[in-house]
Amino acid sequence: MLEIKEKSITVKVDTSKCDTCATKACADACKKFARGVLQIVDGKPSVAHMSADEVLRLGTECLACEIACKFDGNQAIQIDVPIEGLDAYLAKRGLA
Repeated sequence: MLEIKEKSITVKVDTSKCDTCATKACADACKKFARGVLQIVDGKPSVAHMSADEVLRLGTECLACEIACKFDGNQAIQIDVPIEGLDAYLAKRGLA
C-alpha cells in the first residue's frame, strides 16, 4: 500500500493491483492534469523521486489519478478528502 499525503487529501494506492494494470493510467493522468507527482517505478506508482515536502508543495489535489485508475486502470486508488463537520452534519440529520 502506497500512501501519499498532500495538503488536505490522502491518496492511497493498493499497489498489489498495479502489477496487472496494463495502462498505468494514473501516472499519465497525473502528468497531463497535474504536475507529474506520480511516476511508474518497477510497474507501480511512486513518489520516491520527491521528498515529502516536495509532494506537499507540488501536489495539486486534482483527483485525476483516482478517476483514471477507476475507468482505465485496476481501481487501485482511493482518495480520502476529509470534510470538517461532515460527521456532525450527517448525525444531526439522521444520516450517519
